[in-house]
Amino acid sequence: MPEHPPVNDWVNDFDHTDPRWTENPFPIWEELRAASPVVHTARFLGCYMPTTYQAVKEIAYDTEHFSSRRVIVRDVRPEITAKAPPITSDPPEHKPAKQLLLPPFTPDAMKKLEPRVRAICNELIDEFIADGHCDAAARYTKHIPVRAIAHMLGIPEKDGDLFIKWIHEILELGIKDDAILMRAVQEMTGYFAAHLEARRKNPTDDLITTLMNAKGPDGQPIGDVHVLGSLRLLLIAGIDTTWSAIGSSLWHLAKTPADRERLVREPELIPTAIEEFLRAYSPVTMAREVMKETTISGCPVKPNNMVLLSFPAANRDPAMFPDADKVMIDRKENRHAAFGLGIHRCVGSNLARMEMQAAIEEWLKRIPEFRLDPAGKVSWSEGTVRGPRALPVLFGKAG
Repeated sequence: MPEHPPVNDWVNDFDHTDPRWTENPFPIWEELRAASPVVHTARFLGCYMPTTYQAVKEIAYDTEHFSSRRVIVRDVRPEITAKAPPITSDPPEHKPAKQLLLPPFTPDAMKKLEPRVRAICNELIDEFIADGHCDAAARYTKHIPVRAIAHMLGIPEKDGDLFIKWIHEILELGIKDDAILMRAVQEMTGYFAAHLEARRKNPTDDLITTLMNAKGPDGQPIGDVHVLGSLRLLLIAGIDTTWSAIGSSLWHLAKTPADRERLVREPELIPTAIEEFLRAYSPVTMAREVMKETTISGCPVKPNNMVLLSFPAANRDPAMFPDADKVMIDRKENRHAAFGLGIHRCVGSNLARMEMQAAIEEWLKRIPEFRLDPAGKVSWSEGTVRGPRALPVLFGKAG
């Protein structure tokens, strides 16, 4: 695998896996945006990055020149074998694949799931509240979406550690090690194939059975390959992203007492605050592959390159958001792109919002006062999804 030397020139040689980017990407994005609406690196076999909201939007809506068949920027571009429809689908296959996934994620479906999610939050808090401190990432944020998606799929919530392992291998380690990535995909596929087999013998009332019974536009069942691809997508897209978003929100509240105190006083402001946390700390960066030469915001882009489609950078663009680098929990106008733009806008946005709201509300009800633990260190994930992976906090007032 290629070595990743430290970056000396962000504008012409950016690397989103560089530790400085992982730790604090915001000033880097500012530097890139000041230089050009689109920058390029020779790393990752050639990759562009749009730096403005406008440039990100142009690419997200342009399915003719940019394909979604690869959605992670990596050191290698092997032949495509495993698909995860609809996220890896282009038109015309994309629309029917996405429509299959919409019914389980409607606002009404989320209302039915919400009591279980709030119960999960409280079960987790019960385990550590008496200690007076915890690593909120390890003990709280990462388990909420894992257990919620397991509940929806009808698979054991206790298998969560397996899911977390696969996600780490696919989204972080797999960027630089193809063997780890392929093994994780195979293990995940084998796991879900066994669940498909079990449901053929004993059908159940859950999301896996719903997908198995789904029919494509031709009226025929969609088949196991499609079902397995969609299940891999739901697991990967539904867990890491939300645990990162909940974690970033708690990190902000731990280090910003005025905002934390205000949300405790005015819990009705929490949905507005969550939109601002989604904007300011958007977890997800996607990718596209350039298929045909074109220009974006006046900059030429050429085929055989990838595109790092940074919705987080778009959300910090001052041309779109006044005081873009300020986190304002009562921001009124907030057309952020945290859930993506264009045809691939996130299917699970209702689920993510509901989980974030439940997680923050239940935490603040029971732990209204908390702060970062000065003896610990916050660490952030590398690569496609950004969020705290270690978040040590102390409960109660500062001494």
